[in-house]
Amino acid sequence: MSRNQKIEIKNEQGIRRYKTEILALTPSTTDTVIQITSADRLDKLSQEFYGTPDLWWVIATLNQIKGSYVVSSNTIIRIPQRDRVFDFIEQLNKTR
Repeated sequence: MSRNQKIEIKNEQGIRRYKTEILALTPSTTDTVIQITSADRLDKLSQEFYGTPDLWWVIATLNQIKGSYVVSSNTIIRIPQRDRVFDFIEQLNKTR
């Protein structure tokens, strides 16, 4: 399973280059919305909601959190529903 998608781009000279795009779920009405009361880490939230710390990137990309595992206090974030996350990952795996 990869959270990245390589996209091929050709310039005017026909030179191939690749850019990496992080795949993300879109917000949904089924998401859990929480306010972080004291600084917390994305991998801990992933463990709590999904049973694994490895899906921290799902929370990060949905909430446009970049450059840190730590979410500061008083931040409101969306946590996608567990079944929706696993269905999304299953669909990613089928297309690879």
